[in-house]
Parts: sequence; C-alpha cells; structure tokens
Amino acid sequence: MINFDLKTIGFYFLIVLVPVLIWLWFWLKEDNDHPEPKGLLFFTFVLGMLAVVFVLPIEKWAKGIISDNTSLIVAWAATEEIMKYLAVALIALQTNYLEEPIDYPIYFIIAALGFATLENVLFLNQAGGLDNATVSLLTGNLRFFGATLLHSVSSGIIGVMMGLAFQRSKLIKIVYFVAGLIGAIALHSIFNFFIMKNSGQDFLKIFALLWVFSIIFILILEKLRRLGHRYNYQLIAKS
Repeated sequence: MINFDLKTIGFYFLIVLVPVLIWLWFWLKEDNDHPEPKGLLFFTFVLGMLAVVFVLPIEKWAKGIISDNTSLIVAWAATEEIMKYLAVALIALQTNYLEEPIDYPIYFIIAALGFATLENVLFLNQAGGLDNATVSLLTGNLRFFGATLLHSVSSGIIGVMMGLAFQRSKLIKIVYFVAGLIGAIALHSIFNFFIMKNSGQDFLKIFALLWVFSIIFILILEKLRRLGHRYNYQLIAKS
C-alpha cells in the first residue's frame, strides 16, 4: 500500500522536481524566439500531472484482463500517450497561442514533464518506503535520465508530427496526428519492453539508445523552428 505521508511526499517532490526543472529549461530553450505564455505552460504541466490519476486505474484494469505481457506493455504505453495528449488538447490546443510549428511539441513536452513528475514521485514513494536519502536521490536520478526523457520524447513525437502538418489540410493533420500517436506508442512500448525484459539490467545500453533517439528528436525540433521562421517571413512579406 502507498504511504501518503506529506513530509515524505514533499521530499520526493523536491528530488523529482529539480531534474524536471532542468529538462523544462532545456526544452523551452528550443522556443526562445517566441516563448509561450507561462500561465498556459503551467496549466499544461498540471494537467499532465493529473493525467497520472486517470492512468493508474486504467492500467490496473488492463493488467487484470490482459495476460500477454507484450500486449499489456503496449496497452499501458497507449494509455499514457493518449492521456498526455488529452492533457494538451483540453486547454492548449483550444487556444490561439500555437502560432508556429515548434509550439506543438513544446506543449506536449510540458505535459509529459508534468506526467513524469507525479509518476516519479509515486514510484519513489512506492519503492519500499525508501528511508535513505542517498538511495532516493540515486533512484530519482535514474528515472531522470530514463523515464522522464522517454515521456518527453515519446509525447514530443506527437507534437512534432502536428507541427509538421502546420497549415496543412484537415485530413493531412489527422493523418500526421495518427502517425505521431502510433510512433509515440511504439517508442514508449519498445523501451518499456526492453527494460522489463532485462529486469532493469543493461539500462545504460537502453538509455544510450534513448539518447540517440533524443538527439534525432532535437534535430527535428530545429527543423520545426526553421519552418516557423520561414512562415513568419512569409506573413511579413504578405503584409
């Protein structure tokens, strides 16, 4: 049973929040030219956290009806990616602030960081009631390098695909979104599969591969930023 001692939860939040803020700073640097409203980013982050509350019972239900481990991993990944998408769709996608392609992955990454924050706190709280601060810090750092990055990149794939469909037809936008969702679920499932298959062994190799995907992802973000610049220049030229 999870112990919800407020002091313990607060301690775990501090452990988790520091690296998450580092990731937040890193990803927001990709949108330095036209930064998003801080209030909207904050609400997206909070909605990402709240998504965990809905994911947990769904994943528990899925575990009770799905016996095949591979299918269960895919179902869990799909549940998390869909819920993170809904966290973005609920408010951010309803506003007029998504003015250039790079904005889409930024909001998806923010929601993913919110999701990873609460998920990591619950993980630390449930991992045997860790009393040793050093052990807690080490465990938190491992999830910082792994789970948090995985959530950011996998959800960011959806945002990237939606950004690439910027100003395209409605049908194209739907096709790109579906492709992004499938890609996010696939990436999430693959890494979860290898982590669970190896029971945590060889995590450095797995995380190294994740970093390769992350570098590719960052390069794609740069392309989206250039597309945004081109779009802005076109608007200026027309005016």
